Amino acid sequence: MELETGVEEMIENAELEQVCDATVALRDSRESLPTIDPIEAPPVDLKASELYINRELSHLQFNVRVLEQALDEKQPLLERLMFLLIFSSNLDEFFEIRVAEQMRQLKYGREAVGPDAMHPQKVLEKIREICEINVDRQYRILNEIMLPALEREGIHFHRRGTWTPEQRAWVEEYFNEKVVPVISPIGLDPSHPFPRLVNKSLNFIVELDGKDAFGRETGMAIIPAPRSLPRLIRLPDELCDGGDNLIFLSSIIHEFADTLFPGMTVDGCFQFRITRNADLSFDFEEIEDLARTLRGELHSRKFGDAVRLEVDNRTPEHLIAFLQEEFKLPTAHVYRVDGPVNLTRLMAVRDLVERKELRWDPFTPGLPNKLKSTDDVFSALKRGDQLLLHPFQSFTPVIDLLRQAAKDPDVIAIKQTLYRTGVKSDIVNALVEAARAGKEVTVVIELRARFDEESNLQLASRLQEAGCLVVYGVVGYKTHAKMMLVVRREGNNLTRYCHLGTGNYHSGTARLYTDYSYMTADEQVGEDVHKIFQQLTGMGKIQKLQKLYNAPFTLHAKMIELIHNEIRNVKAGNEGHIIIKVNGLTEPKLIRTLYEASQVGVKVDLIIRGMCRLRPGLEGISDNIRVRSIIGRFLEHTRVYWFANAGKPTVICSSADWMERNMLNRVETGFELYGKHAARIRSELDYYLRDNCQSWELHSDGSYTQNIPAEGEELFSAQQTLLNELANS
Repeated sequence: MELETGVEEMIENAELEQVCDATVALRDSRESLPTIDPIEAPPVDLKASELYINRELSHLQFNVRVLEQALDEKQPLLERLMFLLIFSSNLDEFFEIRVAEQMRQLKYGREAVGPDAMHPQKVLEKIREICEINVDRQYRILNEIMLPALEREGIHFHRRGTWTPEQRAWVEEYFNEKVVPVISPIGLDPSHPFPRLVNKSLNFIVELDGKDAFGRETGMAIIPAPRSLPRLIRLPDELCDGGDNLIFLSSIIHEFADTLFPGMTVDGCFQFRITRNADLSFDFEEIEDLARTLRGELHSRKFGDAVRLEVDNRTPEHLIAFLQEEFKLPTAHVYRVDGPVNLTRLMAVRDLVERKELRWDPFTPGLPNKLKSTDDVFSALKRGDQLLLHPFQSFTPVIDLLRQAAKDPDVIAIKQTLYRTGVKSDIVNALVEAARAGKEVTVVIELRARFDEESNLQLASRLQEAGCLVVYGVVGYKTHAKMMLVVRREGNNLTRYCHLGTGNYHSGTARLYTDYSYMTADEQVGEDVHKIFQQLTGMGKIQKLQKLYNAPFTLHAKMIELIHNEIRNVKAGNEGHIIIKVNGLTEPKLIRTLYEASQVGVKVDLIIRGMCRLRPGLEGISDNIRVRSIIGRFLEHTRVYWFANAGKPTVICSSADWMERNMLNRVETGFELYGKHAARIRSELDYYLRDNCQSWELHSDGSYTQNIPAEGEELFSAQQTLLNELANS
């Protein structure tokens, strides 16, 4: 046994020597060969189409997240109903603008593709697929969940078949007194061609049998529902067994349609609604007077090309085919629905039903202590800048600044931008008062704020009549900046007081949208705001700003510079971190630069409410990027850019989203914050990054999933936390 072991060891040692000799020979041969560098993977093309999500489909996904709120039982019942109806309102605008644009491109052979390279025809096909699924879901939620839940709470929607004789008598009287005097049924024949129906109006197509008074057998008629009448009517309490009792105008017209065609038989009466292209387009080179041109275009918006047909799902196929032919719409643009075709008008339920327990708890917006302790806004701003976060904090100080300026004899001038504000708002009243008091009041009104054009034209007329100097900004560049400048004589000096914001000068939306307001007497900020107003009202070269950034000149370049700075910091061994909170992220160069930042290890947190073209989580490209969307009680509207900057954070609030239109084709402002205000912004951004009950995570395939607490983790809502901290209960 020992001899055998020795022989085995000798054999093993000999083999080992051979292996060692071979290894040395191989090493020597390698050393004699020329050095070959390792093969590096080719750089990723950051312009590749697969790295980008289609803008329209991303926009549509935001609305799907809105619809999901209707299923959230943590929210009050009537608020869930509102989310269901907001889905309809958002979808209307999506078809009026976004779908209309895709169809226009195909119609005129001007197909344009974005960074995702998706052809408009393919985009429309995907839109149809998503909308068909989710519109069906919406009506199932309404019929199977919302209406039964409302019924259990004593809110009854009475269908025709459930009316008692007394209720029917009351409804018939309502029909004869309120509906008949304003309704105009239209029989279809050679002298009465198909009517030109208004965008988004409720209509009925009626099948008739028999001859009319002139012996005509038309067989068909259209009943446009009067737009002056409410779509929901409350039944008198004495005719009902308690609760809130509502009926649809459509039910009333259905029930008594036969009385509109005496001597004829109504064989069928079916709801439909047409959605039209509502976008306004201008040839700016041909415009001589923007206001006059806009007035002419507004009327045509009601009768643009048809883009969608909604019909009651009980409508016979031959009638649907007839409507399609009239509106020149393919089947892909027809939506059959199981209920009222104009759900948005059901928002009237808020005014018809007083059920506070089914709504969100009311709150009183808070105020910073320095603004609580004085009625003199000027003296408060002399002591220090103020940063407000609406709606958790009050919008009143912004209005008070303007009101005080209107009355103060030492104020000599006021300058203001207005985008969406309303003709009779407190802001406008103060501007009118100031002008009538002899102050120099200059107002830059953006007439082309979509769907507020008519209101802004009326607003311009009112301000001009009061003596304000009204200008419409710069042709070709929407004025989206939110700026107010008050010039006050103090001793021998002129002091400028400013307000800069991320949202509009509108008291109503300040209770519904989250936005920052920054109020300051900082001399350099005042000088910058003055220069921007000069650019808007006068002419001249770009003026250098000290503390502000403005689009279309410096804001976009500054964002690229700040991202590159984070890249340099990481390469130098420091931590890199970017937090961006905006409503939309679509600008390709910004996205490519964020991809570059992620590739070197910069941590990127994006809080994007709506459209986002960037794909997070792509290996080697966007591994370090996280994208989330917050959907809740308030519409997230703040635009905040935070950069770590090697331990000395740069914090900028702005009126601009990270979209092409904002960065390159609009007048926007960005204002940097420092010290305690910058620290506060970071703290509040952290709330949104922690949110685990109203936040949705974007995945690389473009889908979203809602974040839910891990096992043992407490619920955390950013909006509720801010309400608790900043508002008064």
